[in-house]
Order: sequence, then C-alpha cells, then structure tokens
Amino acid sequence: MRFLSRRAFLLTGAAAGLAGVGLVETGVVPGRVRLHDALGLTGEDGVAPDVEPGPVESGSFESAARRTRVGWTVIYPHGQKADAALPVVLMLHGRGGDHTSTINDLNADRYLTAAVQAGTPPFALAAVDGGAANYWHPRASGDDPQSMLTAEFLPLLKKRGLRTDRYGVLGWSMGGYGALLLAADRGATQVAAAGALSPALWHKASEASAGAYDGPDDFQRHQVFGRAADLKNVALRIDCGRDDPFAGAVRDLRDELDAAGGLQAGAHTAGYWRRMLGEQLSFLGPKISD
Repeated sequence: MRFLSRRAFLLTGAAAGLAGVGLVETGVVPGRVRLHDALGLTGEDGVAPDVEPGPVESGSFESAARRTRVGWTVIYPHGQKADAALPVVLMLHGRGGDHTSTINDLNADRYLTAAVQAGTPPFALAAVDGGAANYWHPRASGDDPQSMLTAEFLPLLKKRGLRTDRYGVLGWSMGGYGALLLAADRGATQVAAAGALSPALWHKASEASAGAYDGPDDFQRHQVFGRAADLKNVALRIDCGRDDPFAGAVRDLRDELDAAGGLQAGAHTAGYWRRMLGEQLSFLGPKISD
C-alpha cells in the first residue's frame, strides 16, 4: 500500500477544497451565500447611526383600494416638528413586512436623521401597509396597493402638511420592485426620484415566487423591464448585493436604465439593506427637494 506524505496529503486536501469552492461558485453545489458569508465576502451588516431620531407619527385608515384597514407611519428627522411641510419619500416594505418594518428592520428613523445632519435637505419618510405578498400592484382579488398609495395615502400625507406634488419612493425586495413599478406607472411628473434595494425581479412568469402575480398575463402587465421611456427624467438609484438571488436580473435592468448605485458585496438581507440605506437617502433627499 502506498502512503501519502503529510505534505502531499495537505496539498491534496487544499486542491479538493479549492475545487469544492469552484463548484459552489459556479452553482454546481449549493451554498455560495453561506460560503461567502463565512469568508466575509458579503460585507458587514449595516449598523444604525448613533443619533437621536426625530418624531414618529403612526395611525391607520380604512382603505377602499385595499379593502382592509391599513397602518401607516411617518418619520421626521430630528429637529423637525411632526407637522413640518417637508417633501416626502414613500417607503415600500418587503414581502411579509408592514409599515413598522421601516423602523423595526431598517432603523430608518436613525438613518434619516443622520443623512440630514450630514447635509441632506430635510424630508420625511412615509410607510404604509401594502400587503404581505401583493407585490405592490393590483391583484385579481380587488386588492390594489398602488391605488391605495396614490389615491388614499398621499392625500392623507398632504393633509398632514407634507409636500406631495412630486415625491420620492424607496423600497426593498418586493418593495424595491414596487418602487420601480410606481415610478414607471406615474412618471416624472409625479415621482421625482425612486430608489430600490435588492428589487425582486424576474424575466419570466415561471421564475416568479408563488403568489407574486395572478398569472403570466398579470406578470406581463406589471413588468419594469423595457420601460426606460416611462422612467425618463425620474432620478433612479438601484442597489443589490452580488450574492443576492436577484442580482442577475438587477444587473440586466441596470443595463437598460441610467441609474445610480450598483452591485456591492452583500446578500438578500436586512443587514445589507441597512448598510446601503444611508446612501439611498442621501441620493433621494436632494432630488425631491429641487
């Protein structure tokens, strides 16, 4: 029997390990995100800025468009009153979230204050319940979160003194897709700027998550691919982690659009979204304040 020397054994093991890494990298073996996370290749989680947040107002209303009662939250930067006449960015939550996710998951109250303290013109963030898995577009059930935003929530915000003639929109995951869809449907006359973190995008209806659409026709009616003309003059920022399952589709959409942002180290996690949130807010603030 032939025995390997210790050096040969170690070299053989290292080669096998590198081969395994290669298989994971190419998708032959699952676990790329876990491997990259273990190696520190997905980047650090965002940590909420150590600042005092501003006023937060919450409430609810009966939505005819959504056929249910929805909750809402408005966040102001520190130093501003809760009735300040500020421009506003709509915050669209991800799948399984609600209006509370903006603070509970992303600490957006602290990131907003930090952005303003760093020199961004002051503005407010406004979050509302869009449905746990509605993907921010009209559904066959009659639930229409996009109409809720424009016909019900924006008028509520206007009554509170916020400036809603032209507004911004920012979402993550499901909400990132929703932000781009709203901007494309409403255009630059209403939406001054749109931001998306890891938007949930697919090229084919067969690839979409179960329940995201009511079928292939619904998928086609609510596409954001091929809508560069509709997004003309809307300031856009789109960010996505390179280890995110949507990274390929996001890269393809970015190739179509003149968008700021890019693909960074990261996965489809709240830690990545927090890391990028400050840059998104600093981008949106000046655009909606012009």
